[in-house]
Amino acid sequence: MKRKMRGRGVAASWYGIARTATIDRAGAWAELDDGGTAKVLTGVTEIGEGILTLLSQVAAEELGVKPEQVTIGDNDTARSPEAAHAGATRQTYMIGNSVALACREAKARLFDEIAQAWEVPVEDLRSFDGFLWAESTNKRITMEEAVALCKKRGVVPVGSGSFTAHGTGLDPVDGHGSPWQAYVFGTQVAEVEVDTITGEVQVLGIWAAHDVGRAINPRGVEGQIEGGVVQGLGQALMEDYQTSEGHPVTHGFAKYILPTSLDVPQINSVIVEDPDPLSPLGAKGIGEPSLIPTAPAVMNAIYDAIGARIRDLPATPERVLAALHEKRRADAQTA
Repeated sequence: MKRKMRGRGVAASWYGIARTATIDRAGAWAELDDGGTAKVLTGVTEIGEGILTLLSQVAAEELGVKPEQVTIGDNDTARSPEAAHAGATRQTYMIGNSVALACREAKARLFDEIAQAWEVPVEDLRSFDGFLWAESTNKRITMEEAVALCKKRGVVPVGSGSFTAHGTGLDPVDGHGSPWQAYVFGTQVAEVEVDTITGEVQVLGIWAAHDVGRAINPRGVEGQIEGGVVQGLGQALMEDYQTSEGHPVTHGFAKYILPTSLDVPQINSVIVEDPDPLSPLGAKGIGEPSLIPTAPAVMNAIYDAIGARIRDLPATPERVLAALHEKRRADAQTA
């Protein structure tokens, strides 16, 4: 056997979006304000996933203003609609759709008033990038002027939105049920090089293809995929969380190794857009699903390289060498 062996492995996954086996819900308020700007209020919590940027994009597209003209308000639930927790890959699916529906109601109020003032069919009105116009006419004004005209007619262009994802528990007898309303799917391929003397595993590349519904922010989606892959690499090769009788016995980060930038291989993200028919935006989510196939793909690649199966994570050099020793012993017995 050569000292360094290469192999490739593949793994596929599926993931349910939003809360499990229950009704998930979220709400939002939206307003077109003086100056043609927009305000959005929801109890969403930003934990680094970029949800505030995404909500600004959603509101801007729905209302026809620029993203920088959107203000996302205080997330204190004493002063904003319920949005629930940041988890279960639900932020885009639940909060994004709530904001979209709220913005559509606010926009409808504005369009109704402008259509009456201009004496044109409301379905002929369009708005984009801070301007509002009527198709097949020369009527065109800024959003600031449109809001001012709407308010002069006694109407404040505000809207509220609520989005619900339905789920049911699983039948205890035959297992039927629908624990999630929307599902995403993903596949990853890993290429590794295994040092058969030291047991070290180097991941040379990851190819990650994921269904995200509609990709509202493609660069953000790529960032989520890359982050999930890096976390999966840590789970596969480094992070050894040990417990004894329910208590952690791993002593700090000197023993609990995390991947650094030097450990991250080339990650090739492939975004698959299969819009969700029950989502006003067509979007689903990608936060946690991008983590799931990484470790299985790496383990399969190790097996392809050395013919030994690693069944306990992480695949430390000691475990790789032990698996190789066991394989050689089994091969010698069957020779």
